[in-house]
Amino acid sequence: MIDLHCHLVPAIDDGARDLATSLAMAEMFVADGVEIVACTPHILPGVYPNTGPQIRAAVAELQAAIEKAQMPLRLTTGADVHLAPGLVEGLRSGAILSLADSRYILIEPPHHILPARFEETLFELMIAGYVPIITHPERLSWARANYAVLQRLANQGVWMQITAGSLTGKFGRTPLYLAERMLDEGLVHIIASDAHDLKARRPDLAEGAALATKRVGDGEVRHLVSVRPRGILENAPPEELLTARQSAISGGIDEHRATGAVVGDGDGAYGASNVPSGIRGFGRRLLERFR
Repeated sequence: MIDLHCHLVPAIDDGARDLATSLAMAEMFVADGVEIVACTPHILPGVYPNTGPQIRAAVAELQAAIEKAQMPLRLTTGADVHLAPGLVEGLRSGAILSLADSRYILIEPPHHILPARFEETLFELMIAGYVPIITHPERLSWARANYAVLQRLANQGVWMQITAGSLTGKFGRTPLYLAERMLDEGLVHIIASDAHDLKARRPDLAEGAALATKRVGDGEVRHLVSVRPRGILENAPPEELLTARQSAISGGIDEHRATGAVVGDGDGAYGASNVPSGIRGFGRRLLERFR
């Protein structure tokens, strides 16, 4: 398995408190069947002011310690990016990290309020050539009352990552209900551990995957914890990683495509023929909304 969301880097945010904790968590990842972990510290100005260069250096140092301990765990870089002004500029400058420098970026919305201009901010990322992945939408306190927003975002090409612990009931009944509903409706693209420590928020991807299997089957779970995460790390176009059901949910791969133009000008840029499903229709609706 590949875990694309965890807080394994020591003493950089609210995750592992020291190197000993990080190494003990790494042992748990290996025992759980995880081969690759994306280290995704929070980037939240004023609270966790981490930057791309800081995260890269810290991940390299931790990888060296893991190799010294002879553990078969490979790390890659990323960030749990909170909504803030200048996301596109930060990605292009390297101040903000996508997953393994791919077009895919983890976005953490505010937990207790649906933010203003939320959909527009995600659209700006998409038009710049990135694929936003909303982290743990099932755990957001506003999600149940605004479930249609999540459905609409998935239809427009935004990806969703649920937490393994939500499926075990670790975060309560509402996150469990929403995680199961999103799985049933085909809205989930990734399951990750979002591990922070050795007890309350331990690595538990295998447990979550086993519970997801009961709802969506072995084949889809392999996509959720292995096939699709590997494709993300390889920067594969999103349409190559979607199942037929998800392609239908997102409005069809070929809908609204343009030809020839290039979207964005940073490392995450790619041809308009690879624009995430639904993005161009989303742009038209935004223009109509603000006309």
